[in-house]
Amino acid sequence: MFRRNRRLAVLSTLAATAVILSACAGSPEPVKTSTGEPDLDATLTVGLVLEPTNLDIRHTSGAAIEQILIDNIYEGLVTRSQDNEIEPRLASEYEVSDDGLTYTFTLNPEVTFHSGTALTSADVVASYEAVRTDATLQGNAEFANVASITAPDATTVVITLTEPNQNFLFTLTGPAGLVFQSGDATDLQTAENGTGPFTLENWSKGSTITFARSDAYWGEPAKVAEVVFEYIPDFTAGVNAALDGSLDVLTAVDPNLAPQLEDSGDFTLTTGRTTDKATLAFNNAKAPLDDARVREALRLAIDHEGLVEAVGAGETLYGPIPELDPGYEDLSDVAPYDPDRAKELLAEAGQEDLDLTLTIPSFYGTTVPQVLVSDFAKVGVTLEVDAVEFPTWLEDVYTNKDYELSFVLHVEPRDFGNFADPDYYFNYDNPEVQSLYAEALAEVDEDASAKLLAEAARLVSEDHAADWLYNGATITAVTPVVTGFPQDSINSRINLAGVAKAAE
Repeated sequence: MFRRNRRLAVLSTLAATAVILSACAGSPEPVKTSTGEPDLDATLTVGLVLEPTNLDIRHTSGAAIEQILIDNIYEGLVTRSQDNEIEPRLASEYEVSDDGLTYTFTLNPEVTFHSGTALTSADVVASYEAVRTDATLQGNAEFANVASITAPDATTVVITLTEPNQNFLFTLTGPAGLVFQSGDATDLQTAENGTGPFTLENWSKGSTITFARSDAYWGEPAKVAEVVFEYIPDFTAGVNAALDGSLDVLTAVDPNLAPQLEDSGDFTLTTGRTTDKATLAFNNAKAPLDDARVREALRLAIDHEGLVEAVGAGETLYGPIPELDPGYEDLSDVAPYDPDRAKELLAEAGQEDLDLTLTIPSFYGTTVPQVLVSDFAKVGVTLEVDAVEFPTWLEDVYTNKDYELSFVLHVEPRDFGNFADPDYYFNYDNPEVQSLYAEALAEVDEDASAKLLAEAARLVSEDHAADWLYNGATITAVTPVVTGFPQDSINSRINLAGVAKAAE
């Protein structure tokens, strides 16, 4: 049995790395960092790209909603650090039995919901029982092997599984693990009643979401009085807003526009690791993409290093598991750049003059499509680009699977299970991969589980079930009066409790 204690949990942070992107001669003046004391009455304004469609994190999937709500508004028994290490949160400590079947959590004392009601183990049991029994709730599938959820007393929760699940504790760091007040009637689509360091103050749809510090928070209070999220889907408009002083922080900076911010001398640019997988999805069930030779040819036709250079940030990625996740392996040997071999494979498949359509959410811009159009043309493939609004992509591609090729950033960590799900929009069905993934989940030993995942990931890449164009990096522009803003994994969540802003 092992025990994790909140006081002893190691917080691993990465040093900030300045992004040198200026195309101009010479170097810009260094940004002067503020040494002032934090202004506890400050408002922090953060520029984001994708706005949630609603705030009901129990029923709504997607990174946009998790990015701002988890850790800030809602909390679970455990959470995760920027580099995906699991840490206690509402639980002061937890224990996992040697057989991997029993999880025992001890709650932190004096936790209250924003309504003022004290949190007890009964709220945890009710929240998790709902996830276990209600198929409409996020995480229901991941709770399939939960045998029981009990509360021996007001501060203890015991979860028992029918079989070990290596990912279960990590699942609790996401929407499935969030704790809600039992019997609460709050309309979660537009309001909230969490336990986090911030409350929802206002939502001006299509524009801003505003959080206010919760002065009754059970833990260390937030260091700013208010956070305003400005939603700016156009990358150029985001940079302009930063330059005119409207923003303290701009996330998801387009690398091609970053020099403007750097040259201004008003921002520090940092780059952070992510689990973002820039995925070129193939519809494995639709001809001619049901032919592995065609899928392999398309992968071999792509100059991945040139694409990363064009994008301006990130690293090449030739498989479904990024470096921050268990099971990562360098799979560049599977599909190296080889346009001549791509032509041969297309000829073997009888597809020398192939026309394909790429469906892509319009907010991703034109860089990736342009590179793909050019690379594919060199091997005789004509690529038509269909840029659509994100709701259309969700309906046509994700839900109805009506597409040939698609591009989207899959930002969720530890999501390899998508390739073990034949009903996922990839339409990829490999029983051996499914078996290996099941073995990896049931394996109690973390290292042994990671080896099984690596084996499964190699099979997926060798089947050319998709192409992974690159592992994204996130560039963030931060004014010198702001300290403590997260750098890694912020496309999936931004924990703002430790962010401070000095008086200017």
